[in-house]
Amino acid sequence: MNETCQQAQTFLNDVFGGCQLDLSARAAESAEGCLLELDGEDASLLRSEGGELLSALEHLVNQAFGRALPQGERIICDVQNFRATREAELRAMARHAAERVRATRSAFTFGPMNSNERRIIHTSLAEEPDLHTESIGEGSARRLKVNLKVTG
Repeated sequence: MNETCQQAQTFLNDVFGGCQLDLSARAAESAEGCLLELDGEDASLLRSEGGELLSALEHLVNQAFGRALPQGERIICDVQNFRATREAELRAMARHAAERVRATRSAFTFGPMNSNERRIIHTSLAEEPDLHTESIGEGSARRLKVNLKVTG
């Protein structure tokens, strides 16, 4: 196990203990770098609001420990398979948007999303020869728009 990953695990467990949260972090290696699996009685706090607190914890540990990881690796925090479930939801939303754009011939714009969620939809639709995706807006109001490609 990578020492940086172990340090991130210890850090989160100290934070959880200091906040008196019934949560624990367990480090594992993943294809993308370090995976911190979080679990405990307070796990629902991390999943609420679309995983906003989970994303904040991930951002915090990447800021604190990510620079020590090899190039291209990052720390990923997950709770009770939330990330995989959310990714499946986003892929289904991408398929629905594609069908709707084709049927109505009008653009479809998703609500505000973080960069990781937009990336999942972009890559889900990247191989669709008749569709174009683009991020629009600024900051936390950034959205993803799906449109038919202009041919001619």
